[in-house]
Order: sequence, then C-alpha cells, then structure tokens
Amino acid sequence: MFIDKVHIHVKGGDGGAGCMSFRREAHVPKGGPDGGDGGNGGNVVITADASVSSLIDYRFKHHFKAERGTHGQGEKLHGASGKDTILKVPVGTVVKEYSEETRETGEVIADLTHDGDAVIVAQGGVGGRGNIHFVTSTRRAPAFAELGEPAGECWIELEMKLMADAALVGVPSAGKSSLIARMSAAKPKIADYPFTTLVPNLGVVRSDEYDFVIADIPGLIEGAHEGKGLGHEFLRHIERTALIVHVVDVSGGYEGRDPVEDYRIINKELALYAHELADRPRIVVANKVDVADTKENIKRLAEAVRADSIAAAGGNEYADSPIDPHLYLTSAITGEGIDTLKAATGTKVHLLREAARAKQAAVPHYDHVWEHKRQARERRFTVDKLSDGIFRVSGVLVERMVIQTEWNNDEAIAYLQHRLKRMGVERALEEAGAHDGDEIRILGCAFEFESANVEEDIYRELDD
Repeated sequence: MFIDKVHIHVKGGDGGAGCMSFRREAHVPKGGPDGGDGGNGGNVVITADASVSSLIDYRFKHHFKAERGTHGQGEKLHGASGKDTILKVPVGTVVKEYSEETRETGEVIADLTHDGDAVIVAQGGVGGRGNIHFVTSTRRAPAFAELGEPAGECWIELEMKLMADAALVGVPSAGKSSLIARMSAAKPKIADYPFTTLVPNLGVVRSDEYDFVIADIPGLIEGAHEGKGLGHEFLRHIERTALIVHVVDVSGGYEGRDPVEDYRIINKELALYAHELADRPRIVVANKVDVADTKENIKRLAEAVRADSIAAAGGNEYADSPIDPHLYLTSAITGEGIDTLKAATGTKVHLLREAARAKQAAVPHYDHVWEHKRQARERRFTVDKLSDGIFRVSGVLVERMVIQTEWNNDEAIAYLQHRLKRMGVERALEEAGAHDGDEIRILGCAFEFESANVEEDIYRELDD
C-alpha cells in the first residue's frame, strides 16, 4: 500500500513540578529553601530518514506523545527530563499545520529534503522552578514553587513527495511503465489498458556516466490539475524533480488519439497545477516508434517540441531553453533509443543538480520561521468584557501561566499577577475598563483585579 499523506496528533511531555522545600538539619532550626526544579518534558521530533520509504507506520496509529518530566525534590534534587519521541519519515516529507475540526492545512512547518533533517513539532513543557529560585533580599523563605509547564500539542499533516531526479509523465498507456522497466531494475505492473499504474514507481538508472533516480508517475488526464482522474494525488510528486521526461505515445494507442494533442494536454495540466512546472527543464520522448505508420506523428510532434523550445527561450532559436528541442525516439519493446535517452537524462540531471547545489550551498535546508511565528502567536492574548465587573483573558501563554500556579498559595498567586503585569495584561484590562475588585477569569480560575497591590519590589530582583 502506498501512503503519501497522513494526519497525526502530537503532544510533548508536560514539565515536572518544582518543589517547595526547606533544608532540615539537626541544630539548624531555620534552614533555607532547597526545593529542586522539575524536569523538562520531552519533545516530539519529526526526522527524515533515508531508510524509510513510506508513511505506512502512521496509517493506523495517529496519536504520539513524548515522556513527561519528573517532579523536583528537596535537597535541591532536580527532576529528570522526559525522553523525546522521534518519528521517522521518508526524505522529501513536508510537515504542515492541520486543523482536525476544519480538515484544512495551515502553514508549512518544515520541508525535510535531506537525510537527517529534523523539526520539533510539539515542544515539551519546561519544568517548574523550585522555591530556591524565588529568594530575594526581602523574601528569604519563599513558600511556593512553580508547577510544570503543560506541553504543546497539535495536529499536523505529513505529506510525502518523491525525491526523484526525473519524472516520467504522460497520458495513460503512453508506455511510461514499460520505459522505466527498460531503463532500470524497477518491476512495475504493465498492461495495455489505461490506469495500469496506480502508485508512483521509482527506479535507479545506471548509465555510462551518471546514475539517477527516475519516477513513473501514474497517467494524467485533462482536468488533472482540478483533481480529475488521479490528479492531485500524484501531481505533487512531480514538484521536486529536477527534470520532466514527457512521454508521448506516437502510435495513438487503441483509441487512435492525436499525439500532439496529448502532448499539449499534459503541458497545460502541469502549468495549471503549479506555475513553476511550466518552466521546469524537460525532454520529450516519442515512444512506441516500433509501431507502423508513426512517421507522420513523429514529424508533427518534433515540430511542436521545437516550436515550444524556441518560445520558452524568448523566441531566440539559439538561446538556452528549458525545453530540449531534440525529440527522443524510443521503443520499450525493441529497446530502440533507450541508451540514448538514459545518457541524455543522466547528463541533464547531473547538470541541474550541480547548479541547484551551488545555489543552495549557503542556505539552510529549511528555515525556522514557523517556530518564531508559533511563539509570537502564543504570546498574544485577548481581553473580553463578559458583563459589568467581569472580564475574561484568553491566550496560550497566559493560560499556561495559570496552569503553573498553585491557586491555594497566596504567594504563588501574587507572583502570577506580577508575570501577567509584565506581559501587559494589567494594562490591557485597564484599557478594557477593569477596576480594582473586578473579577478576572482565565481558564477555570477567577481572581480579583488588583492593579497596584502586587509587591513589585519583591519580584523585580527575580527579573534582574
């Protein structure tokens, strides 16, 4: 079974709670605080592994969770951090945000195009700090500690795109499977009827000079860019290839199709699916030349290819063009032209890959823009006035702070108010019309708004 897109839920490990403890020794009646920190929770990490060839491992299991951190203890004993959960995916996997409610994908998190590329998709919670961290010159015995931070969790989409050097494209029954079988050791299903190939096939081609990986993409039909036929299911696998090998059945097949019309249809579908595919380097192959009465079709197709090549070069016949003006004649049955096609494809792929490698030498495999955006989103909060004297504050980071607070501990609540003030929550509440004594709700907790009663001097030292 070929699985190239899955949706999974990932959750990091929660952070362990910090410890509120005081040193107890003989003849030391007032030992200082010695509560240890909680351990950090583990992360969920997606990593590209060249030994993995499909997403089948995520077909039936959809929930993955990292190990939580353990709690801190007295005598400054810190909790152990949780282990990361490593999820291996094929090289060429795109990781995206996904909404289970709307069934829609969001931003691209990472594009794992190299073996060993990795990205954290669910951050483990930070362990809570023990009370040793809250000592100041005026507060020598803090009687509170932080609870562990809850871990991040989300749904993500894993989309695998084949990492082939060249892709064979064409209408159904153009002979792509027969060609890849001739060119490589691949053994695809071959039959003389449309849609024989239902999954992409990969083959390693060894030519005299260069080796390359070629993919046999299932047949495309008119309207494929809109999802008709096998449409979107396989067009995505063409996006990564350096070279498109357009295979045209010059015999017309059992339907008596016009080869030039087929050639035009596929070109149009590629351009409509992704604009950059219109400019992707390509060579055109006239297949099944062993069939009788194909000379006229070959001549017409060669003229069409040459005209397209000149047009792609801006009308200059002698300028470089992404379309090879030469039409390659092959027969998968007799083997005619196979070696020539292999050599030409290998050379073009080599040149294209070298040019791409030089251009991207100083560029990271993927950037971390998504991580910065995620952090920025989490810091945002909103203030809503529910009724006179009642306000609700919502936001990921604000809600985490509340979860980390012991609500039966006045000192812990005072410290929470200090943190909220530093985030600008107090100012936002005042701008929304909140006054001292009003009820502020965050998650399932409620407390009175006190704009000027937090002991700022006590906590300012902690910030410094």
